[in-house]
Amino acid sequence: MLRTIALLGGFLLAGTAAAGTVTVQVRGANGAPIADAVVMVVSPHAPAGPIHFPWPNVVKQQNISFQPHVLIAPVGADVTFPNMDNVRHHVYSFSKPKKFELKLYGHEDKRTVTFDKPGVVAIGCNIHDQMSGFIVVVDTPYAAKTDASGRAVISNVPDGAATLKVWSPAIRAPDNQTAQSLNVAGSVSQVVTTP
Repeated sequence: MLRTIALLGGFLLAGTAAAGTVTVQVRGANGAPIADAVVMVVSPHAPAGPIHFPWPNVVKQQNISFQPHVLIAPVGADVTFPNMDNVRHHVYSFSKPKKFELKLYGHEDKRTVTFDKPGVVAIGCNIHDQMSGFIVVVDTPYAAKTDASGRAVISNVPDGAATLKVWSPAIRAPDNQTAQSLNVAGSVSQVVTTP
């Protein structure tokens, strides 16, 4: 009986993939930290099924700006655009992953858009040219934004070979993105210096 329990326990442990934490520090070519960069780990060992993040899929129009300036949303997400300003806004995007237009709407009104393809969606307001923002639509559950110090932490990443991608409008590279190989084995720290 004890042997059966030991064998069963061994099978359960063998079927459980180890997971680690990936900490990434993103810096510009001048060494300064880059805030609001999107860090993604693309792993072939990611679980199948819908992706959910702990933050809401919401981009507010507040103080004549988009808040947050950068939102990470999973593929298939319905993103809500509430207007918290006392003026009307006309939100739009001409980006290839999602073209849309939310015609004039006022204070405390909201609109929703479904983002069904991965990629970067630049958004603006047709009335207030100074308003700009980005929705980065991802097909990986392992994504986070860097804080003011340029640091992002992604937990529960499966051990093994993966690709580390970093996106920011501050990156001077094709598609404002860099990519490099990453081997996840427990806790991993990586410094990414962007062009």
